[in-house]
Amino acid sequence: MSNGPHHLQSFASKSSLAGMEMIFPDIVLLKPPPKEPVAIAEMAEFFGVTHRTLHFYEEKGLLKAQRIGLMRVYGRNEVARMALINICREVGMPVSVIQDLFDTLSTATSKSEANMILEETLLARRRELAANLSTVHRQLQQLNALLDQEETATPRSTASQKGPTLTDLEARCLQLMAEGYTPIRIARTLELKADEVSSVEAGIVEKLSAQNRFQAVAKAVLLGMVAN
Repeated sequence: MSNGPHHLQSFASKSSLAGMEMIFPDIVLLKPPPKEPVAIAEMAEFFGVTHRTLHFYEEKGLLKAQRIGLMRVYGRNEVARMALINICREVGMPVSVIQDLFDTLSTATSKSEANMILEETLLARRRELAANLSTVHRQLQQLNALLDQEETATPRSTASQKGPTLTDLEARCLQLMAEGYTPIRIARTLELKADEVSSVEAGIVEKLSAQNRFQAVAKAVLLGMVAN
């Protein structure tokens, strides 16, 4: 995996969930992890998720919280697990696939083997997304053909065809989003901070009148704002 300022190997290389040690692949964090014990509120804020999301991952056997009195807390191993979960969820990987990934990682006997397991899983996801993208492009072509038949009856304005005007930075960010880059990878590519990428993406989503980054990309592809 790529280099970065904060490396999971430096604070967690193994997990002992359910009595099973797990060697983690190399993962980069953009900021230092919170100190142990990590309260559920800190955990949620650090990874940008809700308390309910953490409870959900616990229900699925991906995380395990401890308790200090009535307070739910997590250790560094659970932070490492959540970092890996977040990477997988960023690329739309189903929970069932993440569960399978964790099961496979539990059999790894070295860091290099763990890295290979994660790489193979990510490559499989990329192939799946590429196939889905091909299907979307084909469907868009069919839609465009149908809409072209009605062009003379209900002509569309040039502005609506071109979409909103983006800044150079927004255009570069949008292209990377369309190529499947996660916010973390976009930050590294454009040499921006994580909060700066979040701000740029939010601006793109707003300009495209979308609900989220994925809908924004879909609209941009339909408008021809990004290269196929």
